[in-house]
Amino acid sequence: MLARERADLEPTDNLTSDRIYERRWALTLLEQVLTRLEGEYRSAGNAKLFDCLQEFLSDEPGRRSQADVATELGMTENAVKQAFHRLRQRYGQLLRDEIAQTVAVPGDVEDEVRHFISVLQT
Repeated sequence: MLARERADLEPTDNLTSDRIYERRWALTLLEQVLTRLEGEYRSAGNAKLFDCLQEFLSDEPGRRSQADVATELGMTENAVKQAFHRLRQRYGQLLRDEIAQTVAVPGDVEDEVRHFISVLQT
């Protein structure tokens, strides 16, 4: 996601500078995680699968159906659903790994994950 796109996602209401900083941090973290995940898929020879599945990570209107992706990739729809489930699980693992690097005490990871989610929801 480009900086220009991130700016479009930020609300235009009166956020404090701390909230703006946290929001940018969260969006940057998501971008880093997605880049790591993409690298894993590409190095495993699954670039096309990643390219097709990543669009299901967002709720953007107009995206293709899993059935359409299955047809494009020569897979069953169930296989695409399973592949997306694995991608989403790995995405979550990588996100937790990245967040774990930002806390001083490993026990704080879950609290930081909750905070991370709250930052994205505002």
